[in-house]
Amino acid sequence: MSEPECPQNSPIVVSETAGEKWWCACGRSQGQPFCDGSHAGTEFQPLCVEVKDGQKVAWCACKKTGNPPFCDGSHSRS
Repeated sequence: MSEPECPQNSPIVVSETAGEKWWCACGRSQGQPFCDGSHAGTEFQPLCVEVKDGQKVAWCACKKTGNPPFCDGSHSRS
């Protein structure tokens, strides 16, 4: 398996609105941390997450997390 691209070496922390979110796993999306279809033709697939209204989320942006799609601090260890 190839490595995903690393668009940012820190998490994207936001208070999200409720609903289904599709986290970009390939790192190619121009709309990080969400999928824009840029994974087409790769082995990567976005990950679907159900978010509650007003929930604060630390999305992984380095794509090295051991707990996708959430940041686990892996960006600070590499």
